[in-house]
Amino acid sequence: MANISAKQVKELRELTSAGMMDCKKALVETNGDMDAAAEHLKKKGLAKAGKKSDRLASEGRVALEISSDFSKVSLTEVNCETDFVSKNENFEDLANSTVKHIHSTSITDVEELNSTTIDGVLFEDYLKEKITKIGENIVLRRFVSLSAGEGGFTNGYLHANGRVGVAISLKGDASESNKSLAKDVCMHIAAMNPKYLITSEIPEDVIKSEVEGMIKEIEKDNEERRRLKKPEQNIPKYVSKAQLTEEVMAQVTEDIKAELKAEGKPEKIWDRILPGKVERFIADNTLLDQKLSLLSQEFVKSEKKESVETILKNSGLEAIEFIRFELGEGLAKKGCDFASEVAEQLK
Repeated sequence: MANISAKQVKELRELTSAGMMDCKKALVETNGDMDAAAEHLKKKGLAKAGKKSDRLASEGRVALEISSDFSKVSLTEVNCETDFVSKNENFEDLANSTVKHIHSTSITDVEELNSTTIDGVLFEDYLKEKITKIGENIVLRRFVSLSAGEGGFTNGYLHANGRVGVAISLKGDASESNKSLAKDVCMHIAAMNPKYLITSEIPEDVIKSEVEGMIKEIEKDNEERRRLKKPEQNIPKYVSKAQLTEEVMAQVTEDIKAELKAEGKPEKIWDRILPGKVERFIADNTLLDQKLSLLSQEFVKSEKKESVETILKNSGLEAIEFIRFELGEGLAKKGCDFASEVAEQLK
């Protein structure tokens, strides 16, 4: 038997992109002959995975795994090239087995994942075997796990088509009703796509860049409202609680009092009117928060139009962190030019 060095294995792997163990076996079987080993891998189809690695993978599935005791939740996004393959049973099994494998470990990055063992082989080689079997480039794009802190729990939601998944960790009692509420909040996140948990997380530059666009959007909508003779929306002076300083709110209170006085409202009833008007002012001038901050959003299942924060507080819960994966977000999808595709195949 030939003595195969790590350098030879590395060289063959770079040449064929086949799995490490497959490269070693091929070199052993061909007594260290690099060309013969590469041809051997090609005939077995194990070198095909590498040739697919430069092809865009923007379809696929998001997969979810939740511990039976709700102490941990994991999300993965596994990409392939076509929607057809994403619905293939073998691909679904791959996505599900991958998230279960990640969930059962403390893995935090792809390099660490590739060095773990799944079904008796290195994960990197396991994935390449699947690429060969399924016939498309497959990429494990990202993954994350959230663990419950002391006195808390986790939950998650996966949309039926596998295109959106959400994980959340909360502080509070893990009663059945609270776990159900946590899942509902995850469904809200899936639908409403908040970018931040709380208002204070929204960066100043994001607030500044959003203000102009939001005002122009309202002005455009008001043009249509005027045409239809409908009441116009107020154009807000502010868009986030981050802008509503103590000085701003003190002035707002004084302005409201001046309005009440001008309306002839008795001063003795102002205290009953002020809170509602201040609350209305805040609602009208925190539109960005309502768009981007989870806790500021109106909970989709609330008949009283209460915020997510209020709904959670009423159940003794506090949201700690959430993660939302949407399939292919941030990826440029390849356009399909059917004529060019046919012409390319005819060459």
